[in-house]
Amino acid sequence: MEKSKKIKIFVGIFYLILLSAFLFIIFSKFNFAEVASYQFIQLYLAYFLDFKNTNLIFVIIVFIIATISWIFLLGIVSPVAFIGGLIFGKWLGTLIASIGLSLGATLLYIFVNYFFKNLIKEKFLFRFKNLESKFKKNEFNFMFLFRFIGGIPFPIANLLPALFNVNIKNYFIGTFFGIMPHLYIMVSLGSGIERIINQNETFPSVVDLLFLPEIYIPIISFILLVIITGLVRKVFFKS
Repeated sequence: MEKSKKIKIFVGIFYLILLSAFLFIIFSKFNFAEVASYQFIQLYLAYFLDFKNTNLIFVIIVFIIATISWIFLLGIVSPVAFIGGLIFGKWLGTLIASIGLSLGATLLYIFVNYFFKNLIKEKFLFRFKNLESKFKKNEFNFMFLFRFIGGIPFPIANLLPALFNVNIKNYFIGTFFGIMPHLYIMVSLGSGIERIINQNETFPSVVDLLFLPEIYIPIISFILLVIITGLVRKVFFKS
């Protein structure tokens, strides 16, 4: 337990150093008003997209590494999906974001399974004991449904399979395909925002945004997906 605490402290300090360095680099070159302005976003997004078009493989590798680091830091999906759509568009963005998130979640799972398994059991086993038989029944299928259905925050969902010794291959593939429908919707929203920024000198109002197909189609799709996964969750956990 003492060893686990030391590792947690080390990882926490490492992340704080990385975050502080990133913020220092940004704000040493620009002030907050510049960074928050629409013209700044429009200019540097165009510059970055041009760079991406000529250095696609490099940008993909950096994005995946950054996504893996982000999963270890906070584990929130939406910023990764949104930025993936902003940079790579709907289809490629969905694929790359799914790869990065799945790799990050899998590496975190291996890390937690090795160092913090007893702690995870202590914190979560009594709440999720009912999932054990489902994982053992068909590990891959349940891993896929576990990711697709959702309902559990992604950072916690990354850790729970450690309770049931899920095979690493099943964990990765189940995560990759299970999160893809949700990712596609969020990535589509990021891709839509990129087109809006590219085509408008000033950012549209909230009302105007809601009537743009780049925005309302992903929102409606998200609502439908929530309804579908909610129905599936009820049927699945009832059985």
